[in-house]
Amino acid sequence: MNYTRKMAWRNYLVEGFLILASLIIILPMLVMIFGSFMNNIEVMKFTLRLPSEWHFSNYATVFREGGLARAFWNGILITGVSCFLNIFTSSAAAFILTRRDTKLSNFLYMFFFMGLIAPMSTITTIRVVQWFGFYGSITSVILIYASLNTAFSVFLYSGFIRSIPKALDEVAFLEGAGTLSVFFKIVTPLILPVNATVAIMVFMSVWNDITIPLYFLTDSSDWTMPLSVYNFYGKFSRDWNLIFADLVLTSLPVFILYLFCQKYIVSGLTAGAVKG
Repeated sequence: MNYTRKMAWRNYLVEGFLILASLIIILPMLVMIFGSFMNNIEVMKFTLRLPSEWHFSNYATVFREGGLARAFWNGILITGVSCFLNIFTSSAAAFILTRRDTKLSNFLYMFFFMGLIAPMSTITTIRVVQWFGFYGSITSVILIYASLNTAFSVFLYSGFIRSIPKALDEVAFLEGAGTLSVFFKIVTPLILPVNATVAIMVFMSVWNDITIPLYFLTDSSDWTMPLSVYNFYGKFSRDWNLIFADLVLTSLPVFILYLFCQKYIVSGLTAGAVKG
């Protein structure tokens, strides 16, 4: 009985702490949402209260003057292609590394694992991209994003593919199938839950990022939505109501995606961890 009471109080304390911790995120977010409907004078108070007058025109101004339509499609292009490249290359690499029990495979697996720890060197990456000749293009950003998320994706795919019996591969090989056929016809249909998890997590990571497009996209017409905030934040003028409206519109796609697809994230991570 005493043990049950201790566990109950422990759960209450943990829940209370989590509620307080969530306020650190929720309160600034509410300030941003309410501020996006204020005028440029009222918003400067940065207080948590409803607008005295709701200015829905702020969103129309942001969409019109901030070039959000083009920025949105740039983000969709960069994020979509990055997700596809990451899923294809990471799943294929994980399949080979888990099916071949050699010293080279184990070394390469640990090499990928180090990518979870080692940070990206921006200056070195810029030099490499310049050497290849596509610095300042959307292609460079896509390849960088696909590479940055490879380590985590390979780690996730490897845990799931290890749970797939090798007997399926052996039967296919006996019937004359090649490595590519086994991967696309047998393994790929089985890793669809992990594909969904990787796609969602890469999408959220790429869509919200601001540093790589800032460093590697020299033309503002190629900017993504997070960078469009600079259209309203300058050295001599800062329209915080428009900045908040821009941030709300930028975060909306990720919020909607996570709201409807969070179950796939949990199921994919669980499958990759438990079955592995």
